[in-house]
Amino acid sequence: MADPTPVIDDLCAESEELDLLVAELSQEQWSLPTPAPGWTVAHQIAHLAWTDHSSLLAVTDQKAFSREVEKAMAAPGDFVDEGAEEGARKPPARLLAYWRAGREDLAEALRAAPEGARFPWYGPPMSTASMATARLMETWAHGLDVADTLGVTRAPTDRIRHIVRLGVRTRDFAFGVHGLTPPFEPFRIELTAPSGELWTHGPEDATDRVTGPALDFCLLVTQRAHRADLALRAEGEDAGQWLDIAQAFAGPPGAGRPAKGTAG
Repeated sequence: MADPTPVIDDLCAESEELDLLVAELSQEQWSLPTPAPGWTVAHQIAHLAWTDHSSLLAVTDQKAFSREVEKAMAAPGDFVDEGAEEGARKPPARLLAYWRAGREDLAEALRAAPEGARFPWYGPPMSTASMATARLMETWAHGLDVADTLGVTRAPTDRIRHIVRLGVRTRDFAFGVHGLTPPFEPFRIELTAPSGELWTHGPEDATDRVTGPALDFCLLVTQRAHRADLALRAEGEDAGQWLDIAQAFAGPPGAGRPAKGTAG
């Protein structure tokens, strides 16, 4: 992606939509448990604020970011939860203000980044567009957790095209974190956007194919829904295996969500 402006714009729009959802919540609502075990609504927003802060350091102060990486390496299984827990202890008004300021500073820094810039991260270095895409993916996914908690159904938008692209690009990563050798051949991906447009990736004559709604694909790669509850179809053994392990986020394999009716 040569010009990162569209994904930065969509990141800001996604953040604003979530902001409208939480801005008027009561203290009790901020404390409601979400589908992520052990995380309240406050934890969800605190995690976004914490990751925005880390992203801003990666873009603007790489020495400071390297110190954050050292902390993560010292406690690889805890540092994400600890960051969310610290932020969740803030009064809601302070947490909301912190999240707003941080995401605005990050968007400004991404817009000002020089062409071709690459920034350090907890995994491989990221381009401006990749950084913005990762932030949009997380904002969308954690926003879903908040919406589900509040009983709100959010209409999907074509902003999820960026998450689709990220999900496709992280295919080999998903195999790798499970200790599996990625397939050599590319897959054909055909997904129907919320607008009805057909989004395609990969060669038309590929043997392995994934088809279905783009929304379901995004729910799968962010592990917000179990494959059994989604209208995705895989053709080919490798494509089927991918749908069982897909994840678009960095880190070790996620636990995912149970299929409906299997919880407990």
